[in-house]
Amino acid sequence: MDTQLIIDNQYVPASNGATFTRQNPVTGAVVTTAAAGTVEDAVKAADSAAKAFKTWSKTSPTERRTLLLKAADALEQRTSAFIEVMAQEVGSGQVWSGFNVMLAANLFREAAGLVTQIQGETIPSDKPGAISMTVRQPAGVVLSMVPWNGPVVLAARAIAYPIACGNTVIFRASEASPRTHLLIAEALLEAGFPPGVLNFVTNAPGDAPEVIDALIAHQAVRRINFTGSTRVGRIIAQKAATQLKRCLLELGGKAPLVVLDDADVDAAVEAATFGSFLYQGQICMSTERIVVDDKVADEFVAKFAVRASRLPAGDPVENPACVIGPMVSAANGARLNALIEDAVGKGAKIVAGGFANGAVMPATILDRVTPGMDIYDEETFGPITTVVRVHGTEEAVEVANDTAYGLSSAVFGRDVHRALQVALQIDAGACHVNGATVGNEAQSPYGGTKQSGYGKFDGRAVIDEFTELKWITIEPADQPYPI
Repeated sequence: MDTQLIIDNQYVPASNGATFTRQNPVTGAVVTTAAAGTVEDAVKAADSAAKAFKTWSKTSPTERRTLLLKAADALEQRTSAFIEVMAQEVGSGQVWSGFNVMLAANLFREAAGLVTQIQGETIPSDKPGAISMTVRQPAGVVLSMVPWNGPVVLAARAIAYPIACGNTVIFRASEASPRTHLLIAEALLEAGFPPGVLNFVTNAPGDAPEVIDALIAHQAVRRINFTGSTRVGRIIAQKAATQLKRCLLELGGKAPLVVLDDADVDAAVEAATFGSFLYQGQICMSTERIVVDDKVADEFVAKFAVRASRLPAGDPVENPACVIGPMVSAANGARLNALIEDAVGKGAKIVAGGFANGAVMPATILDRVTPGMDIYDEETFGPITTVVRVHGTEEAVEVANDTAYGLSSAVFGRDVHRALQVALQIDAGACHVNGATVGNEAQSPYGGTKQSGYGKFDGRAVIDEFTELKWITIEPADQPYPI
């Protein structure tokens, strides 16, 4: 499969003709050959978006809504293509791929509903005869950068919300999923968005710093949103700060699932299985620390180990129904093996799964993990989770919060009032009582705390992220002044 850039609704190669490849993490076979965009291409994309902003920012809510709804339909019509391409590029099974497309289509429809919710307010004024009010206006060109792991839904939110607010978007795709991301851009082309409203850029991994620098520095770019690792997010934030440009960052996570002593253990096991091993645990919301009360820990671990060991594994290209496919990179296997060795050497027990073979790893559970182990703190981002045993609710909350991250979380308990009190004490942007840590709805604000980033995607919160709030007064021209 080959991909090109899309600038002004035209497919174009990189200005120097360069390409890069995405390879299968297990076989090494080339999956996609993509255009390796240059700084010159990035500037062209930004210039195109700046030109389109002049007219798109003035479009009516009905026009934006109509095109966003068409894009939602176009995405859904590409479901089979997404499933095929995501299996090849990022090792995704049918469940995760289909889930992505469904969420993305719903998100575009939610964005379409927001176009009439971009509202200001009137403000009482002390000046006689004056009318004081606020209005919200589109911010300008938005630079959107998303990763490979939730390629459809994460791209959808980075594109649909800015466009709904009257902005234009430069969509810089992931080097690991260029063809998947191109399918999204093509859905918007089919929907009929005007040239320059969405420009699609890919670049070779080695060229990323200079291409991103050029985009962040471009005068027309007024907002930046990035979803990815905390390490890279910190770099993006620093670069944006030098340009005094606002960021929305959704970064790493170490999502805890707290199992209280009165929890429905069977239900908690199901949520832990879903949250830990959906898409090989390569989701920012994946359950990476299960905090279990000692009173139910033995029962929980025994049932969880059995459940995890029964998850079907394989190659999603050959078996789309498999749950555990290959990780995105063979290097992840070596990294996770080192974490397992460290933990086992310090007293942890492997109760399901085991070591990785390159990018291939079974669903793995480490029990009796303690703070002295590297895996206690580090984001794993693979088909492995940890169990930390605690004594009582107070310690459970302390362990759940004993992380630099704060993206998603969950708590299980039959006493819903007590579970709610625990949820309120967990330092995370989201907490689900008697639900999995992996959960997202387009109408609900989503974002993290601490080193998981700042800002909110989804819901009405995006209006603040992608608009400028302006104060306007209408005053009597003949009003007196004190000097």
